[in-house]
Amino acid sequence: MFISLGLSWDTVQWWDVRIIVADCSAEYSGRLNASLPLAKRVLLIKADNSLLIFSELGSYKPLNWMAAPCTLKDVTAQVIGQVGDESGDEAAEAGQVDAQSKTNESADSAEPSETLPQQVLRVSSDKSSDVLEVSLFHVYSDESYDLGEDPGLVKDGVEDHLQRYLAEQIERIGAGAKLVRREYPTAIGPVDIMAINADGEHVAVEIKRHGGIDGVEQLTRYCELLNRDPLLAPVHGIFAAQTITPQAQVLAKDRGFTCLILDYDEMKGVEDDSLRLF
Repeated sequence: MFISLGLSWDTVQWWDVRIIVADCSAEYSGRLNASLPLAKRVLLIKADNSLLIFSELGSYKPLNWMAAPCTLKDVTAQVIGQVGDESGDEAAEAGQVDAQSKTNESADSAEPSETLPQQVLRVSSDKSSDVLEVSLFHVYSDESYDLGEDPGLVKDGVEDHLQRYLAEQIERIGAGAKLVRREYPTAIGPVDIMAINADGEHVAVEIKRHGGIDGVEQLTRYCELLNRDPLLAPVHGIFAAQTITPQAQVLAKDRGFTCLILDYDEMKGVEDDSLRLF
């Protein structure tokens, strides 16, 4: 039996998140055909009608899903009607025998029905012919939650944060350095930081969270362009990142650039309280 929450399965669009724990099977058809045999799983149905199927084991990714934009329909009557037409009285008799065998068992130990599903949900993609059909044979829990407005993911330690802290602590690139500006404009895009070193020469700083060869190549293009300007030349390059691959370090050195490792927690003023053996 479904837990009644004032919501009807005939109306399959809602603004809440719905979480169902049930014995279910699933069939996915379209660009790829896949099936999930009958087992106890968790179904997550979101307000945009997207449906995701999870198991207790495995990674954080769902076993199968249909992403929005999509249309969710309750096709129980249609599917059971088709099965009834094909199996006639045999299906009804099997259902009666199965129901009789369960009368002596508790709800918690009930085996999933192997005859007709209690509910069938069909989710169809609005952009393709892909269809995910989920058959629910026994429902253990059916709950809906209003999560309200989500402020979204707030990321910490992104390149913009590194750029801001380094601009505020510009002497990390060398004693006596002075900031010219962040996002220094060029014809091929802005340089993260333009500064002047203690010798009065310009320094272009390219900042990455994880520095690779692509970042060194980007810095190379900036410096080649900036050094064509007699008012700026000579322009030195600094490749700054929280981590820099060995290949990128070799290439940066070959191009005459300095590599600078950024400690984000230290720049932000956060002390590491973790225990240390040494």
